[in-house]
Amino acid sequence: MWSIIKARWRQGYRTAPYPARPPALPDRFRGRPELTAGAPAAAFVPAAAACPTGAFTASAGAPPALDLGLCLFCGACAAACPAAVNFTSEHRLAARHPENLRLTPGCKPPRAAPAENSLRRLFGRSLRLRQVCAGGCGACEADSNVLGVPTFDMGRFGIQFVASPRHADGLLVTGPVPENMRLALRKTYDAVPEPKVVIAVGACAIGGGPYRDHPEVHNGAAAVIPVDLFIPGCPPHPYTILDGLLRFLGRIP
Repeated sequence: MWSIIKARWRQGYRTAPYPARPPALPDRFRGRPELTAGAPAAAFVPAAAACPTGAFTASAGAPPALDLGLCLFCGACAAACPAAVNFTSEHRLAARHPENLRLTPGCKPPRAAPAENSLRRLFGRSLRLRQVCAGGCGACEADSNVLGVPTFDMGRFGIQFVASPRHADGLLVTGPVPENMRLALRKTYDAVPEPKVVIAVGACAIGGGPYRDHPEVHNGAAAVIPVDLFIPGCPPHPYTILDGLLRFLGRIP
């Protein structure tokens, strides 16, 4: 027993100071991409051709745009067109509406707006979520589950995962929602008592990811149930998920 206490004492306080201080992110972290303002439209065409999911659209006669909801953050667009596209270290990516995930040259999308006052009064200090893996590869699930470890400790904000939808205030959905998960997702949503929230995490849950438009895939959670918060990434960094949750609850501006 004393050896355990001594070891814990030596370890000290392990929880990161986020959101009081900016997070410490690795040098190779790929955050929000930026499209260079003033670059000719034709300069973005190679980037659009390199995009594996169609997230990047560009042609010689139309303004370029990048849909963060479909982006895999693979970096292929920046490699094909380094003068016109670059990835920043900005981790704050969540949005309340899909249209706010659309980037254009020189555009910086708004931060995710908080939930309605009625929801914030109910869930602002205590939010219980049931995580649903709707055909995900495990990456978004892992980066969601790690929020419970001491480094991130989302429990200090009153946010926790629960084992049953009947004990939950909402769902956190990952994966592209294949046909064999459609009914299960709908039944899980129906089992959550009203009022409830739904959070789509990752490119697959937002738009189908690399499986988009496959005949057995529903291109994300919004095709089956209403979604209140979109958190892009492939997978999104744990800080990206935590930031989105806290903004949705009105805990940070």
